[in-house]
Parts: sequence; structure tokens; C-alpha cells
Amino acid sequence: MSAAEEEKKAEGEAEVKGGELLFCGGTCWDTLGRKKGIVDGNLVSPTRLRPLVGVSIRFVASGCTSCHCVALDVEGRCYTWGRNEKGQLGHGDTIQRDRPTIVSELKKYNIVKASSGRSHTVVVTDDGNSLAFGWNKHGQLGSGSVRNEIEASPVRCLVTEVKTTACGADFTVWLSSVEGASILTAGLPQYGQLGHGTDNEYNTKDSSVRLAYEAQPRPKAIVTLAGEKIVKVACGTNHTVAVDSNGCVYTWGFGGYGRLGHREQKDEWLPRRVDIFQKHNVLPPDAIISAGSVNSACTAGGGQLYMWGKIKNTGDDWMYPKPLMDLSGWNIRCMDSGNMHYFVGADTSCISWGHAQNGELGYGPNGQKSSAIPKKVDILEGMHVIGVACGMGHSMVIVDRANIGDRLDELDIYDGKAAAEEGSEEPKNKTPLAKQTSSKKAAKATGKRNKSKEDSASEDEAEGDDNSDNSDQENGQSNPKRRRGGKASSRGRGGAKTGGKSAGRSQAKPGKRGRPRKL
Repeated sequence: MSAAEEEKKAEGEAEVKGGELLFCGGTCWDTLGRKKGIVDGNLVSPTRLRPLVGVSIRFVASGCTSCHCVALDVEGRCYTWGRNEKGQLGHGDTIQRDRPTIVSELKKYNIVKASSGRSHTVVVTDDGNSLAFGWNKHGQLGSGSVRNEIEASPVRCLVTEVKTTACGADFTVWLSSVEGASILTAGLPQYGQLGHGTDNEYNTKDSSVRLAYEAQPRPKAIVTLAGEKIVKVACGTNHTVAVDSNGCVYTWGFGGYGRLGHREQKDEWLPRRVDIFQKHNVLPPDAIISAGSVNSACTAGGGQLYMWGKIKNTGDDWMYPKPLMDLSGWNIRCMDSGNMHYFVGADTSCISWGHAQNGELGYGPNGQKSSAIPKKVDILEGMHVIGVACGMGHSMVIVDRANIGDRLDELDIYDGKAAAEEGSEEPKNKTPLAKQTSSKKAAKATGKRNKSKEDSASEDEAEGDDNSDNSDQENGQSNPKRRRGGKASSRGRGGAKTGGKSAGRSQAKPGKRGRPRKL
């Protein structure tokens, strides 16, 4: 049995065990991650969810741009809840769910893995098939077609022998046991995050300036990794991190803030090996990898956690992997990264840190809102954490029920609202307004390389989700139209290849239209 197979077996044993799901963070899914709107309903301490009390959950998933959640139980059932404007919950409609709800069309499958993007969800069955639902404008569902922009019910992905999956904002990666095609990607290729050596850019017919990106709806194997067996993968908003069976790390996609770990900020359209994790410092078989909006992380030799990119809102960006000394000596079993916050399960502790606004760190009503350094979640101290997942403004933790007595009974239970009480079509009606506003902002923005590229995508992002309305520091690339003139841009976002021309063209645009500048 190879090291990878042993690892997979060990993971399977841990997952089958299952535990109690705890949730903390925002529950107002229609306003979460958006600048405007009331901010109430935050669960600032780890809280049990009424529909899942006593249910043995073995896997949880969300994403750094996701405002929805996925949970899988030991019976293979799939529960989803949260924002649903693009059908990303898989219930055949666009009605928001406040309570975890079983995806009825997946009942006939045994679901063992799941991942979620900005507005889509992908699941993997025990027999190696994959299904997806939600927004499909860029082909991120991998169904081979973009004819239906929204798939509110599960559709089959064109992949086989799937082991696991990971979602970026608008793209998807699958790991397969097919020899020579161990990693496949589909969706938006704008920053090279699909790893095929191109961003599929083209000029739209109605404009010589506006650029678009050809969707890739059919999962395609990454040719340059055909000779490697990829065993782990994680996706940020627009970048990908992967590990092969030899413990080498590869990154590609959007390079701002140093999130790729190559000591520079240029985009990578092909997988590039991270030079620090070679020779005597390759990743062990039980390594953990994670990707946030603007950063990446992994555990290397001795379980030491390394991070790189924009780690926190203040201070310098880490342009290459550096050890996070605060967690030296901890036995880290699981980790996930949200928009700008992190959760770790280690030893008999649960640790969180980062920038938070909705109680997603779980420190409680009397605790601090954010933390620049890793800090224990006191109420979970002594509990064995099986799994964690971080999303936009929320976090999920699975804790082992063994050896904790009645401590779970001391935690709050959140009932949520029934689906009938929640608005369904209203958010859809607001989308064109968000699109229009975003388009105006895009026309006024200035910046360097890829400015025209990112402007053209800004409307797509507004259509897909208003998560792009997040603050500049929190989501470096989700709202490029407001960020291109900022920190990442000024630090050399582009090579000398295209910088001047794109910037000049886009900067001239606002003046040409004669729009007054709003300060």
C-alpha cells in the first residue's frame, strides 16, 4: 500500500466516525459579505444547529467566497444551507435556507466529499462520480455545457474515478485516480487558475476594449502535471495549490500579495513548483493544505505550519512560505482558511485567528472580535476536532462526541427560520442593480496590468454574487475593479509585458466618457 493510499485509508476511518457540527459566524445570508445591510443574527460562540443535533457529521465544506455551507453525514446524506440566489444549495429553487436541509436529489448517492465556490457546489460519490449545482456561467460545474447559466438541481460532472474536489470562486478542480490525468479543472480561466497555460482571453464583438474569457465547461486534465500523481488540492478565490505524491507543492493562478509563494506577484498560467518544499522539506503524506482568498498554507516536516500571501490586514505580505512559529509543536490535524480568518484543529484544542466581523472566530460574546495571533477557542478546549471549514464570515467545526460528557448540552442551539419564512425571489431582482453599480465603478477604476481583464470580469462577479463588495483588504481579487490601484497593483502585479498598454487604455476610459470623478 502506497503512502497516499494509507493516508486515504486513515482519512476514511476518521470521516466515518463522524461527530457533532458546531457553527459560528453570520447567519444573515443575504447580507453576509456585502457592505450594505443590517448585521444581526451573528452566532459569536460555537453553536449547535437544531436539524443536525445528534446527527453524525463526517465532512463539512464552505469556501473563502462562499456564503453557503455543505455538511455530509456518515450515511452519505448531503445537507446544504445559506445563500441560494444561483441555486447553489441544489434544492431545485433559489430559496434561501436558514436551516441545514437534505438535498433530496442526492439521496440515492453516498456522498463522501464536497466543496463550494462563490455560487456553486460540487460533491463526490463513493463510487468516484461527481455532481454539481449552482451558477454555471463560466462552466464551473464541469457538465460540458454553459447552456443553462443556473443549475438548481444536481447535474453530472464529466469526470470519472474522482477522489476529491476543490472549488475556487468560479472554477473547480477534481482529483482523479486515472493515470496521467490525476488533476482536472473547469470554469473561469481568467488568471490562469485552471493551469492550462492560457487565460482564454478575447475581445468582445461590441467593444475593442472590453475583454472576456472563454468558459471551459468540460473538465480538462492539466497536461504539465500528467507525469505526477496529485494527491491534495486547495483553491483560493482565483488560485490553486496542489501537492504530488512526492510531497512537492505547486501553485498557479492569480499572483497578487505573493499568494503563490514564488517571491513575486505575477500570475502563473501553468503549475509552478514552490522551491521551498523540495529535497529535505517535502510535505509528508499526512500534510494539510489550505488556500484562503489571498493566501496559502500547508504543514511540512514535523507538522510545522507554513503560510504565504496576505496573512493579515496590516503588515507586510509574505512573498514566500514562512513558518508560523505560534503553532510550532502543535499536532495539526485539520485546517481551513476563510476570507481572512483561519481555523485549526490540533491536539485537543480548536484554534482560530484572523480578521473577523461576524463572530466567525468563535471567541464568544465577551471575547475579542479579531485576533492577529492564533488563539484557542476556550469553549471547545479539551474537545477532539475532527474537521473544520471556513466560509465568508462563518466557520464550522466537527467535534468528537466521545470523552466530553455533557459539554455539548452546555452549548446554544440555533433553530433558524423555516424556508417559507425567508424571501426567495427578492435577491434575484436586486442583481441587475448590483451589476449596474459595479459596472460604473469598474469604468472609473485605474490600475496596471490586467486592468481591462479584471474590469470585464467585474460585471460577471456582480452577477454571480455581491461578495465582491467586500472590503479591499479582505478579498484582494474578488473585487478587482476597486482594488487594482491598491497594494497588490503597486507592488508589481504585472510583468513588463503588458502593463503600460492595458493600464493606459483603461485609464483613458473614464475621461473619454466625461464622467466626473467621485471622491
